[in-house]
Amino acid sequence: MEAFATRAGGGGDVAVALLGWRAIIAVLIAAAPGIARAADAMSVGTTPPASASPDWIVTVGLETRMVPAWPGASDAKLALTGLPLFGVRPAGTPPTFTGARDSIGFGIVDLGQVKLGPAFKLVWERNASDHAALNGLGNVDYALQAGGFAEYWPVPWLRLRGEVRQGFGGETGVTGDMFVDAVVPLGQFRLSGGPRLTLQSTDAVSPYFSINAVQSVASGVSFSPPLPVYNATGGLYSVGSGGKVEYFWSPQWATHAFMEYERLTGSVADSPLVTQRGSPNQITIGMGATYSFQMHSLW
Repeated sequence: MEAFATRAGGGGDVAVALLGWRAIIAVLIAAAPGIARAADAMSVGTTPPASASPDWIVTVGLETRMVPAWPGASDAKLALTGLPLFGVRPAGTPPTFTGARDSIGFGIVDLGQVKLGPAFKLVWERNASDHAALNGLGNVDYALQAGGFAEYWPVPWLRLRGEVRQGFGGETGVTGDMFVDAVVPLGQFRLSGGPRLTLQSTDAVSPYFSINAVQSVASGVSFSPPLPVYNATGGLYSVGSGGKVEYFWSPQWATHAFMEYERLTGSVADSPLVTQRGSPNQITIGMGATYSFQMHSLW
């Protein structure tokens, strides 16, 4: 389960973003052994008696991502984000699988193969002043998407997941995601991946891809030629695929890396912002580390 996220500031310059990316990776690699020793030292003498079995396993961690600087941006315009990770599962159960594009959520109904629960996702603000290609197009505020998910495991190695979310804030439309992941343990590794599909309503895509008459004129002031007037409509937003590699160093420590690819389609892909100043190919890459510890119920 993923929690809140923070985003690096405005320039969008890929070289700066990559420097920040490398620095964070270096810090994670350098710090991991020391953190592990400190955690092991803290646990000495505090292990509960064998008769007091733990009730839960709590997982915390950090993930960094390189994402498109704005919806429809080219792969030369990237932004760096960071995500705290958090999860809780019953003691004695295997590590929970979470896809890179899963929303924040938790199961309320758990029937084994089927799980249902709420789903939340934060959509970043778009500041027109951050990139010359966006000048004159206006800002788009943060949006919170709230809804629910359904997850089904027809066999132990295959997960089907669907989400439907309503936007509030910068966009007020409806978003639907469908993910399929083959999840295969391989020794200390766990490999996963599969196809993705996203649909969005007109109210969800219009703030990012439509261009009105005033924006059309203003878009040519600092970046030529100006973008023509355009009205984006809802429908199939993107198709794509993704994959993730996890490595479990011990019952406590795990690391992972992933890549997600989206191909914008339909009205969104035809927006002048995409065809003239961006790209329909949207790539996200990331890596992270987690630490798990046992916990007793508070009651």
